[in-house]
Amino acid sequence: MKLDDIVSDYIREYRDDARKEMRYFEVQRSSSAAIRKAALCELPNGRRHAHQRRIPGTLLEQVEAKLQGIRRKLARATDFIAVHRLVDDEIGKIKGIGALTVYDVAHRIGAHFGRTPQLVYLHAGARAGARVFNISGDSFDPAILPKAFSCLEPSEIEDCLCIYRNELRHRAHSRVTSHKPLCDLAVRRQCAPK
Repeated sequence: MKLDDIVSDYIREYRDDARKEMRYFEVQRSSSAAIRKAALCELPNGRRHAHQRRIPGTLLEQVEAKLQGIRRKLARATDFIAVHRLVDDEIGKIKGIGALTVYDVAHRIGAHFGRTPQLVYLHAGARAGARVFNISGDSFDPAILPKAFSCLEPSEIEDCLCIYRNELRHRAHSRVTSHKPLCDLAVRRQCAPK
């Protein structure tokens, strides 16, 4: 599968649902309602997001309480990096809450406050997909990826890297055996939140 095909398939199969999900958090009537739904990982259909299906409800209620306590700080955050940092500082050390949940909750809260990711954040499957391009770390500037990804937002790239990690690995294996480079490492630069 070519990179253009992977990106086209993502747009066709996943983009609309991902955007509807973020719109749900964006249109909540109050910041406390948005934080509650984000922390409890509630989808528009009322169910819990599959990423957090194994986290006990009582733990997510603890996450909500902590985030409600910093609601004003979250509202004043100037960009997604600040939202993510606040969420990570508040809930990232809670046993049972990993980097994926921190990112997902921050992304949902950020949607409500109009703060979208400008970097691609890596965790779980997205990290595996990024390894194909020799990218590591916690986040990176999307400009370092091949041109095929340029029509995706950073959060969509994160999603695409995760969903298509196996296809990307297969493609990388095919290219490595033919001795073609995966990514121009001369242009690659890491960019992590400060």
